[in-house]
Amino acid sequence: MADTYVLVHGAWHTGELMEPVAQHIRTQGHVVHCPTLAGNRPGDDRARIGLSEAAQSLADFLVQRNLSDIRLVGHSYGGMVISKVVDLMPERIRRLVYWNAFVPLDGECLNDLTPPHYRTLFDGIAAESGGAVRLPYPVWREAFINDADATLAERSYAQLNPHPYRTFTEPITLRSPLAALPMGKSYLNGRQDIAMPHSLPWHPRLSERLGLFRLVECEGSHELCFTAPERLATKMMEAGRD
Repeated sequence: MADTYVLVHGAWHTGELMEPVAQHIRTQGHVVHCPTLAGNRPGDDRARIGLSEAAQSLADFLVQRNLSDIRLVGHSYGGMVISKVVDLMPERIRRLVYWNAFVPLDGECLNDLTPPHYRTLFDGIAAESGGAVRLPYPVWREAFINDADATLAERSYAQLNPHPYRTFTEPITLRSPLAALPMGKSYLNGRQDIAMPHSLPWHPRLSERLGLFRLVECEGSHELCFTAPERLATKMMEAGRD
């Protein structure tokens, strides 16, 4: 039976960068959509777009395509976005999948969930760049894509785009805790993911906020969409199935 997946990218990414993963899922007979969120599209005003606008763009995408009964997958920053969208339209979501993603509580922003050195770094970059932040290459190479060789690290870095910093600083509003939601929830954890330091881990620090959830783990860094898309696709389907 065909399932419908919506893959929501992380910061600095676009939906297009999720396509190699999507293609592997499609080979198993499923339908996969890879939208690009407001703030990461060509010509978007990075100074004006926050979390609310990004989440609304995803909600609009689901409505315009009349998508329902979906497996909604969020990567990293995408966890903030899917958390808001399920709050807006829970009736369209069959299962939430957080892939090394932020799991917020009401009133938190993404920066509340990151270590101080990241906040200091991005505060400075945004102040000099009109509200847009670029990820410095050394951080990308050592912390985000540590399982790649130098060639892949450089090639993938060249595909990233400036990200609107307001999406990191705007608090989320949630009508109820994610743990209270009735649909299925999964957390997909890459064991070598050190985009968040292991002293402030993705799992279990953030995953346990989902309440009852399915844990799926695999080998790899924060950027498995570049380094091992087929492995990631297999694990997404494991996390997304009933």
